[in-house]
Amino acid sequence: MANTSEISYGGTLDPALRDLTQPLIDHAEGQLFLNEAFKIIVEEVLRKGTDAKEKVCEWREPDSLALLLDLQLRDTGESQDRLLQRVRDVAKYSIKTSHPHFFNQQFGGVDYHSLAGRFLTEALNTNLFTYEVAPVFVLIETEVLKALRQLVGWTDGDGIFCPGGSTSNMYAMNLARYKLFPEVKTKGLWALPRLAIFSSPGSHYSVKKGASYLGFGSDSVISVKVDDGGRMIPEDLDEKIELAKSQGIVPLLVSCTSGTTVLGSFDPLDRIADVCDKHQLWMHVDAAWGGSVLFSKQHRHLMKGIERAKSVSWNPHKMLLAGLQCSAFLLQDTTNLLKRCHCANASYLFQQDKFYDVNLDIGDKSVQCSRKVDCLKLWLMWKAVGSAGLEQRVDKAFIHVRYLLEQMKKRDGFQLVSTPEFVNVCFWFIPPSLRGQEGNADYQDRLAKVAPVIKERMMKEGTMMVGYQPLGDIQNFFRVTVFSPHISHKDMDFFLDEIERLGNCL
Repeated sequence: MANTSEISYGGTLDPALRDLTQPLIDHAEGQLFLNEAFKIIVEEVLRKGTDAKEKVCEWREPDSLALLLDLQLRDTGESQDRLLQRVRDVAKYSIKTSHPHFFNQQFGGVDYHSLAGRFLTEALNTNLFTYEVAPVFVLIETEVLKALRQLVGWTDGDGIFCPGGSTSNMYAMNLARYKLFPEVKTKGLWALPRLAIFSSPGSHYSVKKGASYLGFGSDSVISVKVDDGGRMIPEDLDEKIELAKSQGIVPLLVSCTSGTTVLGSFDPLDRIADVCDKHQLWMHVDAAWGGSVLFSKQHRHLMKGIERAKSVSWNPHKMLLAGLQCSAFLLQDTTNLLKRCHCANASYLFQQDKFYDVNLDIGDKSVQCSRKVDCLKLWLMWKAVGSAGLEQRVDKAFIHVRYLLEQMKKRDGFQLVSTPEFVNVCFWFIPPSLRGQEGNADYQDRLAKVAPVIKERMMKEGTMMVGYQPLGDIQNFFRVTVFSPHISHKDMDFFLDEIERLGNCL
């Protein structure tokens, strides 16, 4: 039999025969390409991309990078060699989020069991909406959601995997509104009174974005005061609810946060639940970042009262390293509220006379039709290391934070914004030229410029990535999130050394 390279370039085959064999040829060549591409991925992303001696990024200016990648799409295809070079370039010039010196976001590192699950779901290309199309994954998602709910403290309930915590938070708002005013599904917003959502200034921006998207309006989000640690003050929440009622507004939902994005603060859930019970409000907990402390016997106290929530958002792709995206929306409800709120009863997908239990067709719970499989990566990782292994990951992150804080105290120039409650360490680096200048009129303006310059230098050198931001009236400061089980105290030392190296001359 002729080899594929002879066939692929025509040879002496009859043109009609070539047409008949072309699908087989394309399939074989595609497999060869995939094999070679996979070798590049393993080398550039999984070996170099996790090696502390390698760079976190190969910085290029946008115009230069666009030219290097040759982004233009053309009428004719490219050779396999050129395509493999595209794969190398994409791998080389992308940020290595699994690198031990990537501290920029609340995701990072790599779990290889989870990664195997991600490869598998991509290869299977499954749409998770009916049992007939996704039998394995319907059962896996059901079991994973059940296990997550048990960690919350619920013996029963519902849930679904969503494309990120923002969507999960929007689900909570939509469900709370539908439960109180079910006619909104058919009659729309005109039939509703003015509604109010209560949240803290440190809550995720998706609360206001969701309010706008769902038709509440961003002004409907009422900001509740926080204490010095960024935690919602229940007494102020109670006052704000009473004030809204006096103005003819209908209070709907309180969006608490367990692990705020910047400071990592945990709202006092038990006390907030008391206020919600008093006023009969839906209590939602955005635990996208902090939810994983529920695995830890030592640290789950941070979410005391979580079992009193009506709904919870939780992103295992963050602290647990499940890989993007893996975001669960958990619901205490047992009345099929999720499906009743979102269903459209499309008869071409969700026929009611199927030969199996149609309750296994879970797609109508979602506002999506096409939905990726996000449960397998978490399930496979959880099966591999067990709950005890995930608990160790959480506990290890807190150990790293304690070490980092101890080392900061031994060095000049590192000043905490606040004492960490979680694994967010927020700090200023004060260069030698600014030390002792706190009383000067231009001190705050000069300090605000330090973090952006250090960030630019580390990005262009490719040595490290860490985020910075202002917060309210507080000038730019760094926020390092320490959670990957693959980092060491040596990496913590490198982090501090690098901040000093890049900033001491400012």
